[in-house]
Amino acid sequence: MQITLKNIHKHYGPVKANNGVTLTVEPGTIHGILGENGAGKSTLMKILAGYSQKTDGMILADGSPADYHTPAQASELGIGMLYQDPLDFPLLSVLDNFMLGQTCCLADQRNTFRQNMAKLAEHFNFVTDPDAPVKRLTVGERQQLEILRLLALGIRVLILDEPTTGISSMQKEILFRALKQLASEGKSVILVSHKLEDVDALCDKVSVLRQGKISGEMVKPFDINPLLEMMFGKPPVSPTCSDMTPGEDVLVMKQVSASGGRTGLKNCNIVIRQGEVIGLAGLEGSGQDVFLRIASGVKLPSCGEIRLQGMRMTGKRHHTFRHARVTFLPSSRLEEGLIPGLSISEHFALLDNRKAFFVKWKDAFQRAKERIETFRITGKPESPVESLSGGNQQRLLLSFLSEDPVLLLLENPTRGLDLESAHWVWEHLQKYCERSTSIVFSSSELDEILMVADRVPVFFDGAIVKDVKACETDVHELGRAIAGKVDV
Repeated sequence: MQITLKNIHKHYGPVKANNGVTLTVEPGTIHGILGENGAGKSTLMKILAGYSQKTDGMILADGSPADYHTPAQASELGIGMLYQDPLDFPLLSVLDNFMLGQTCCLADQRNTFRQNMAKLAEHFNFVTDPDAPVKRLTVGERQQLEILRLLALGIRVLILDEPTTGISSMQKEILFRALKQLASEGKSVILVSHKLEDVDALCDKVSVLRQGKISGEMVKPFDINPLLEMMFGKPPVSPTCSDMTPGEDVLVMKQVSASGGRTGLKNCNIVIRQGEVIGLAGLEGSGQDVFLRIASGVKLPSCGEIRLQGMRMTGKRHHTFRHARVTFLPSSRLEEGLIPGLSISEHFALLDNRKAFFVKWKDAFQRAKERIETFRITGKPESPVESLSGGNQQRLLLSFLSEDPVLLLLENPTRGLDLESAHWVWEHLQKYCERSTSIVFSSSELDEILMVADRVPVFFDGAIVKDVKACETDVHELGRAIAGKVDV
């Protein structure tokens, strides 16, 4: 089936996630969709899969307009999507999951479904146990089950969103063979990925999104440098090296590993010194989130050693790290950073470290009033935190920081902020650097990392694959590392 997306727009208020995207996917091909975080890849694919509704534009299937509003309607048309986290029911069996959506008379046809699943699995060399509970399967096996289920529904266009994250190399080989076989049988495969090695191994053509628009397309054989320029733009002028001399070791990790997120963290070795600003680069979910949570004691490592100012912190909890003057600010402001339903002054009451039976509301109100003025927060002490804009929520979180942390851990501190607000955030954080605080932050914006950080560790598939001074690299070099192409 030929799929054409014509002038697709998707707006969330003033934010344009997709801004006039046009591309065509030919039958019998594997079409790659590339782009950095926030480029609009997943949004576009969710529109094609019926999961999300476009604001404007047209979808054509074999040249005819296709108007559908749900994943079920897209499936009836022959379009299905394998999401990053397979949509299955872990407590049900493999066979029960395979049967979902195919008939309303399930009990009478279990043997027929069992035979159909076995035949499909054999066709693609997938190994399945129809009676096993899905909760016992690996991520790769769950992917195989979902592919079989979609094909049984008659899918002719298969969309895969970052399918190789979290699966073994053997499962990756099996998946790649299956996708090539599907294309050879005339089906269309769309691969959303940030791994250039996967794109190079599989795709016949790629379309690159940047800031919600198609920035370019390329057919095989692929030239990596032009692809990186399409993804990240032209490299800015590299910053000059800071004359700051890092002080003593603040945080040391040796062979630290942990599960969690999409990739976990694998054998992490890093030293963070006093006064350094460290920018963690990498596509979202490449291990930075797990790293920051381990460094703050929010998450415990499965192995390895952690030391903070010489003290052994392995196995210690978040409160121990806080007492040692480590502060962590998560990116999900309302999910982890703030408490919806509580006012600004109530948050300051919770921050009061004095052990008292009664809350001193007058003091909390006064502290809230002072911080609102100091941090230029648009709100009042009685304002619920969910009523604040994203920028004001970020300012409020920054107002919670203690005066003398030894280590600040910030997860995407300027995500969703306008340029003026982002500039204000870094202007404020710079004052901590002047007091020799170490700052470690993650960001999806390479320009921000290069202009603010002294050093850039790059994460790929759960591991630090590059650690370089910001003044000795550029967007293209970091982009290659982020995509798994590390120069030796």
